Amino acid sequence: MTALPKLRDLEDASFNPFMEERLLFGDHDDPYPMIAELRQQGSVVPGDYREYMGLYPDLTMPSDAPHYMLLSYEACNKALMTPAVFSNAAYVFNLGASFGRSVSTMDAPEHTRYRRIFQKVFLPQFVREWGGSVVDPVVNDLMEAFIHEGKADLVSQFTLLYPFGVIYKQLALPTEEGRVFHKLAVAQTMIMAVREIGEEASAKLGEYFPKLIDQRRAEPGDDLVSLLVQAEVDGEYLPEDVLVSFFRQLINAAGDTTYRGTSVLLTKLLQHPDQLELLRNDRSLLPNAIEEALRFDGPVLAQSRWATVDTEIDGVKIPAGAIIDVIAGAANRDPAKFPDPDRFDIRRQNANRHLSFASGPHICIGQHLARVEMTRAINAILDKLPNLRLDPACPPPQLKGAMMRVPHRLDVVFDPS
Repeated sequence: MTALPKLRDLEDASFNPFMEERLLFGDHDDPYPMIAELRQQGSVVPGDYREYMGLYPDLTMPSDAPHYMLLSYEACNKALMTPAVFSNAAYVFNLGASFGRSVSTMDAPEHTRYRRIFQKVFLPQFVREWGGSVVDPVVNDLMEAFIHEGKADLVSQFTLLYPFGVIYKQLALPTEEGRVFHKLAVAQTMIMAVREIGEEASAKLGEYFPKLIDQRRAEPGDDLVSLLVQAEVDGEYLPEDVLVSFFRQLINAAGDTTYRGTSVLLTKLLQHPDQLELLRNDRSLLPNAIEEALRFDGPVLAQSRWATVDTEIDGVKIPAGAIIDVIAGAANRDPAKFPDPDRFDIRRQNANRHLSFASGPHICIGQHLARVEMTRAINAILDKLPNLRLDPACPPPQLKGAMMRVPHRLDVVFDPS
């Protein structure tokens, strides 16, 4: 068998991109009152969301481009559903710089052509099969490390780890490569604040994945790399640079958001023991509980678009070339769409109308896998951690961030098995 390539670590091997998260995403306890104040000014407000939240600016964006924030559900959904006017080219500056020729930076017809090839692998019926073969073994192995202890930090010991373990397993990477892969993948996003680190991480993954693709072309298996290398529609295959970009982006687009979504759901359930008990007794509520967590405090609060022409939303003129901050966190808490939006309720009837996975042609291609992973993870926790509750001896969990949300710790106790 052909030897797998080796990943090269950062030159400064001590650099920890996980500690730099607050530079990019903020350390806000609750950004929603500020978002509500913005919405009171109108559904479309001039300004840069990052700047409004007191964050470092995205250094990759054109400094002379005007910014507009969309704050109502209707305005956000309109932008996401009108890609000819509100283009994904906004992501060329940051995601494109980090990941290369990503489908996230494309519009039709190019995006349409490549997305339909990706979708052949990510259809719900195929993704469901990964639940038993890929997700469950990762979840069970992680839980074995603490189910006998009677207490755990569910973030550092579980939710931070399991989605990335799923990705390593899907890619069939050697276990020893996991740490460096995770580190480089996260470090890529630092290009918005620490350009040289982001460029180095991107370059090292860029040299790794073509070699991995060549190895899987020569010796295909049933892993995700092999499946995507062989996927085609009408004889068209994914170009190598698009494949490399996808794998560079995968750990952030799939692993990071799933880690955050699972952490938010567990936090809110533990903060609402009555709803945790409802779910424990009626697992049919779990799909809607997942949607409500994604709505209530979705992992990504803001999405970006680029105005291709002079346009107008709700009476506000937006010039061509403007950067549009589509504030999904505002749309998901819009009282015109979600009654009593600041209340967490796993029985909310329209919870699945959230925009946390976007909408329109760029709706998240991995949304089905994220739901499968979250379902398997929550069921395992409910099954294996009886009498689960917050640890009264530890500080209560606090969701953090203005761009992406997560608790940094989630200390719990339970009856050991």
